[in-house]
Amino acid sequence: MTADEAVALIGARDSVGFGLVTATPTALFGALSRRSDWEDLTICGGLSLGHHEVFLHPNVHYRCQFMGGADRAYKAAGADVQYVPSFFRHYGVMMERLGIRVMMLAGSMPDANGDISVSLYNGATLEECRRAGRDPERLLLVEVSPHYPRTPGLAGHANTVNVAEVDALVVTDQEPVVFPNDPGTPEDAAIAAFAAEFIPDGATLQTGIGAVPNLVAHALAEGPGGNYGVHSEMFTDGLYQLIKAGKVDNSRKTLHPGQCVITFAGGSRETYDFLHENPMIAMAPVTYTNDPTVIAQNYRMVCINSALEIDLLGQIGADSIGARQFSGVGGHQDFIEGTSLSTDHVSLVCLQSTASVGGELVSRIVPSMSRFASVTSPRQLAGVIVTEYGAADLRGRTVRERAIALAGIAHPDFRDELMEVARLLG
Repeated sequence: MTADEAVALIGARDSVGFGLVTATPTALFGALSRRSDWEDLTICGGLSLGHHEVFLHPNVHYRCQFMGGADRAYKAAGADVQYVPSFFRHYGVMMERLGIRVMMLAGSMPDANGDISVSLYNGATLEECRRAGRDPERLLLVEVSPHYPRTPGLAGHANTVNVAEVDALVVTDQEPVVFPNDPGTPEDAAIAAFAAEFIPDGATLQTGIGAVPNLVAHALAEGPGGNYGVHSEMFTDGLYQLIKAGKVDNSRKTLHPGQCVITFAGGSRETYDFLHENPMIAMAPVTYTNDPTVIAQNYRMVCINSALEIDLLGQIGADSIGARQFSGVGGHQDFIEGTSLSTDHVSLVCLQSTASVGGELVSRIVPSMSRFASVTSPRQLAGVIVTEYGAADLRGRTVRERAIALAGIAHPDFRDELMEVARLLG
């Protein structure tokens, strides 16, 4: 079918689910946006890519599991966008609980057996897509394109759906969305240099999106270490560049040696081409990649995550700015918890020491969390916190000791005030 014909199968009162980021079926969303007869449409997903007018329709309600730039823009424009707190690995369960009727995904062209690789995103919704395809009362709409790579699945975890499971197949010429390379700031480069010191030879790496994880990868690529492995929620340009530099061979991994285990990818066209039918890559569901007990089994696991603010108790806020929902929990706590289960592992949480709010410089290391801000990861899981002024290793430290260590890596303009509060704690 065409995208418009496929979307015509959706009722004016209905519910639609999709995955995150590179799982966004952009042609189908374009067709959704060309319809104006919506009476009560619920869309469930998150971190959508592109701009789609359907979200702005007054009778469309978006239950968002992770807020991205586009999702924040829809909300700012007056759309009904409501954040639903949950872990990334719970998103599929949530859609099942909500009774989402129509599932959508994007993938590669079918092979000779009719298998469609779900390409850049295995994530949390593949099983729910299969259930929708099997249920005669539900719909599975799939858009495919020759520009999407075919990615191998981890043994025991098929990374495909078959055309026999699909209700409507839409063939497009859509290119997967590429992510611009963020070169970062001098502060980001300083953070990356401090973080790299905690990454030993042979470490298994998890990195997120953004300048700092990519700069850490560049620092490792230029450093003397090697034999790194990858077990990461996301595969990024930084990880690809590290592989390209000959630093990743997955040889020391406890689990799945020789393979990079991931659940989705986002980066450049060159990165996507690298992933195509590459046996070094193993796509797995997020229920596996982000399971803390699985993460903990990896050799010398190092996770690199970001934060918006950290208080002197070590509570990490990474998804809201006060009452404003900025992103989501995703796999933040999963990887921090997984790396807390062994003394060989390290959790690195990286952030610049300050931010500019309304033209005023404010500290991102704070005496206590901002009013209404949510705690993404609790203080008992805090490992090593890194700013451009150094690293504070909080593991095994008392309440007062960790507060003093955090104050010590704050911006100098705020350090004395924070140190005064730190000495009162505990």
